[in-house]
Amino acid sequence: MPLNHRVWVDQAVRQIEADYLRSADTHLVPIQLAPPLHHPNIDIYFKDESTHPTGSLKHRLARSLFLYALCNGWIKKDSTIVEASSGSTAISEAYFARLLGLPFIAVVPKATAQYKCDLIRFYGGQVHFVEQANQVHQAATTLAQEAGGHFMNQFLYAERATDWRGNNNIAESVFAQMRGERFPIPTWVVVGAGTGGTSATFGRFVRYQRYATQVAVVDPEFSVFAPYHASGDVTLKSERGSRIEGIGRPCVEASFIRTAVDRILPIPDLDSIAAMRILSIWLGRHVGPSTGTNLMGVLRLSKEMAENNQQGSIVTLLCDAGNRYAHLYDDDWVEKNFGQGLHERIQNILSGI
Repeated sequence: MPLNHRVWVDQAVRQIEADYLRSADTHLVPIQLAPPLHHPNIDIYFKDESTHPTGSLKHRLARSLFLYALCNGWIKKDSTIVEASSGSTAISEAYFARLLGLPFIAVVPKATAQYKCDLIRFYGGQVHFVEQANQVHQAATTLAQEAGGHFMNQFLYAERATDWRGNNNIAESVFAQMRGERFPIPTWVVVGAGTGGTSATFGRFVRYQRYATQVAVVDPEFSVFAPYHASGDVTLKSERGSRIEGIGRPCVEASFIRTAVDRILPIPDLDSIAAMRILSIWLGRHVGPSTGTNLMGVLRLSKEMAENNQQGSIVTLLCDAGNRYAHLYDDDWVEKNFGQGLHERIQNILSGI
């Protein structure tokens, strides 16, 4: 590797590390549920990842992917960075690409929320649309080859780019913040899976630290992770992509490590939207739909724990803010795209049904 390139890589890594040092850790927020959802011996927490500089959990992943690619020698000072993404990872990668002065192209399904596309452009990135979610990988590969750049490929590298043993990954952060709580070792950690990187990080970390914590993945409709977890069939495919942006995939992704996940909880999409609305009222601010999916998983597990006379804590993630999903707070849009019954679902959830 030429010395001048190594000098540029050194400077790039230093810039990313300096950006990290300027950022505080995200908050762990306790949620007090109302009866009949409240169980006195079960504590619930949301790790608020919406407070990262780029507004979502994917900020951590983007930082790790850039450092991984830089240290592998895959990114040069004139590289065009390309990513296949439903939006949030692309927003965060556009931020880091701009930090390093690199061109960035995001390949996203055409159904991606307009607000997310605007944020990608705000950070200097370009947006390339494809018709379906299952087309993003090939389009990103082609664009990177044509530009002589680098395809970040979050769906392949997410689980290996993050140091799951420690080094301030999200699992280490959660367990450090839980030390002073009533039940410091969570009974469950509940996460969604897009790349599978977060579930792999938590699953590996709790085993490495010899914690009894179990990891549950919540899976939306039209995603193959739930049937793949049950069968191990890597050839599974779905004809359409997930409607809950950021989680669920139409095919099995290499970064989803099924053996690091203890349980999969399929969640109906309309329940995710209903729970998103409920949590937004509880918090006094809007959250995104994948956070609603997480809440549904938490409620299901807390009910099971209460029925089995268990006590403990459950930790999940507030993945991003709801200002990226204004359409999901529009009743007419939701009815047109998800069907009727949203407010009935809200009442059922609040009633503990």
